[in-house]
Amino acid sequence: MAETIDEITIKYEEDGQLIVDELDKEILTRGAWTTIIFKYRQWENKLEDFGTEKFTIRRYRKMKGEYKQQSKFNISNKEQAEKIVSTLNRWI
Repeated sequence: MAETIDEITIKYEEDGQLIVDELDKEILTRGAWTTIIFKYRQWENKLEDFGTEKFTIRRYRKMKGEYKQQSKFNISNKEQAEKIVSTLNRWI
């Protein structure tokens, strides 16, 4: 677990194999509750390579000195991301 917001990552390895490759992150809010959007790729065994870029928004809560994930929303592809951006641009 991460003690600071900047240490939070979704990079994940299993048995020495990188499974989730974090490409970028943007911290949307800071504090005891923090929200971060990540850009990442996930290893696909069928391809024996990383798949297409994906996005996830995650909320973390600091408890007992460590940030723990409380919720997440996965954006599965660029098309879904574009629809979210378009809708938010209309609303704002």
